[in-house]
Amino acid sequence: MTTAKDLFIIAMDPVPDHAVGQGDLSLALAGAELLDLIGAGVITVDGDLIVPGGSSAPDDRLLGEAAARITGQPPYERIEDWLWRRGRDLAATYQDALEEDGELTQKRSGRLPFGPRRVELVDTPGRRRAIARREEGEPVLAALASAVGVDGAPSGDDEPRLDDGAVTTVVATVHEAVMELEAVRQRRTIENTAFANVWRGP
Repeated sequence: MTTAKDLFIIAMDPVPDHAVGQGDLSLALAGAELLDLIGAGVITVDGDLIVPGGSSAPDDRLLGEAAARITGQPPYERIEDWLWRRGRDLAATYQDALEEDGELTQKRSGRLPFGPRRVELVDTPGRRRAIARREEGEPVLAALASAVGVDGAPSGDDEPRLDDGAVTTVVATVHEAVMELEAVRQRRTIENTAFANVWRGP
């Protein structure tokens, strides 16, 4: 399992405080991939740029795909630009992958055989590992979970402490991207309301 898969699982955990937006989660998953690639030595971070590190990608299909999309020659890509590019529909990609791995299953809600389907977590070692990381307050996972509004750490006043500068930069950029996405949503809501009022008339 990877940090991105663990993040997806805890975002899906049975009773979250609120539903996690697919766009928010997609941005955070792209950030989680970067953190795993940093940890594996596949990339490094220079300021806000993603720089190839020389190591081969971990043995994970989605991380391999992410590594293959890293810009290999200057000018290197900014972290923020990567999040938006890689993050497009990434939550749906991870859902499909976790279903293939048996970590998720689709069940029909209600008694009717043609009722709407809902996705549920399966009790697997992968799920238990992800939940354990959350309960232990593992700083990287907690910080990413916080970005999408999921309580990723035990209750208490302490914020997750990230000791590595590159990790801190990536996590901070994820938070900024999620806030930017929320600002876009709010602006669209205001514009749509104003448009509806024009058609409604005085």
